[in-house]
Amino acid sequence: MTASSAGILMYRVAEEGTQVLLVHPGGPFWRHKDFGAWSIPKGEPCPAETAEDAARREFAEELGTVLEGALAPLGCIRQRSGKIVEAFAVEGDLDTERIRSGSEVEMEWPRGSGRIHRFPEIDRAAWFSLPEARLRILAAQGEFIERLEKKLLGVT
Repeated sequence: MTASSAGILMYRVAEEGTQVLLVHPGGPFWRHKDFGAWSIPKGEPCPAETAEDAARREFAEELGTVLEGALAPLGCIRQRSGKIVEAFAVEGDLDTERIRSGSEVEMEWPRGSGRIHRFPEIDRAAWFSLPEARLRILAAQGEFIERLEKKLLGVT
């Protein structure tokens, strides 16, 4: 069965232009990776959970903020790993200095050592202009930025 995730691309319109909120994965594998490593906050849906409900839950877990209001669908993409990601857009603003991820992942580190460690699911979040976000985000998820920009410009 193909893995799936649902997430939210939050955006804000600033004087400098539109910006999007991206998160950087925690853990030793991602520690020194930057360009092409960032993502939208996302996670796997629970059984019988809609993609929108999963996206809202994951956003709250990863960023500590419960979202209110309507989400605009951005559709699905397939990442290089084969995982299907469904995303939604919402306008909002968060102080990235106050974000503390409430979720952790367990993984064997170093690989093959048999030692299990816990790491924060995300280690930071940041606002990026659209051109900068295109450089930072995982390649396949860049499509969400394109779709958001088209929505904001009223292009179908």
